[in-house]
Amino acid sequence: QVQLVESGGGSVQAGGSLGLSCAASGRTFINNAMGWFRQAPGKEREFVASIDWSGRSTAYADSVKGRFAISRDNIKKTMYLLMNMLKPEDTAVYYCAARRLGYGAIAYTEADYDHWGQGTRVTVTS
Repeated sequence: QVQLVESGGGSVQAGGSLGLSCAASGRTFINNAMGWFRQAPGKEREFVASIDWSGRSTAYADSVKGRFAISRDNIKKTMYLLMNMLKPEDTAVYYCAARRLGYGAIAYTEADYDHWGQGTRVTVTS
């Protein structure tokens, strides 16, 4: 079992930056691809970014490409999401997720992930 805890959410003005962290504990972290999803008020949860087990391959939703950067530190068992040039439409609860042990490739849908954090809220004001 993998336990995930997000941190770093908060409130920021449009155009600003914010960094999120996702600390993993439990079973091995380094063999799992990881991802970030978000859920805005009144909307379904959506894919934001994914990173493979090695950190060498990443993928982003079109809405955040060029503004967000996903990374991971397998020694610290932590994944990160650096969010730049934030927009009010980025306001959401952000969730980190991990794929099943041994599934190291990036993935884009919720069904591909077996472990989820509790979420951290990000609010972008105009």
